Amino acid sequence: MMTTPDTRNDLSKKYALSAPHSEIVEAASRIAPGKALDLGCGNGRNSLWLNQRGFELTAWDKNPQSIATLNHIIEQESLSHISTEIKDLDSLRFNGQYQLVFSTVVMMFLQPDTIPQMIADMQASTVKNGYNLIVAAMDTADYPCTLPFPFTFKSGELSHYYRKWHIVKYNEEVGQLFKTDENGNRIQLRFATLLAQKAPTKN
Repeated sequence: MMTTPDTRNDLSKKYALSAPHSEIVEAASRIAPGKALDLGCGNGRNSLWLNQRGFELTAWDKNPQSIATLNHIIEQESLSHISTEIKDLDSLRFNGQYQLVFSTVVMMFLQPDTIPQMIADMQASTVKNGYNLIVAAMDTADYPCTLPFPFTFKSGELSHYYRKWHIVKYNEEVGQLFKTDENGNRIQLRFATLLAQKAPTKN
């Protein structure tokens, strides 16, 4: 079944998914459709949104139920150019040739030792002039992280990894988790947000 543009916008509502991350929506306005890798895809909100806009998606998550949910949507909608696999990012090395490699609100659930190699693999798997997008929680003096995340970025840490790339966007702004505190208020943290473009290799 082919979907019309109007129907495409309704997939998240139809399957009770969260809307695509705002940074994914913004990044897609800059990036020509191509191959994309979603690291920690969950139920597929970002992968599905990008796929419906012409990207060829590879979507990985360690949660079998999340992948099953995404596979169900793919089957029900007869979607093509989107593949899924159960992958544990904490024990994964990968490579490829992707126009966009992204990880949104995932890295804080990984072990600290995983992060340097994961970012290195993200960078190596990105084609010339391709992009990496990362959004991840921080632990700062003004907004200390009180949740038991295995990993949080320090100020300037994420941007340092991309010092040899062209940083299109970087900020450390305050955002909200879906998780709430004891008073029912959504927990606020700083998030490191980065969109960077791989610079062409110099001869």
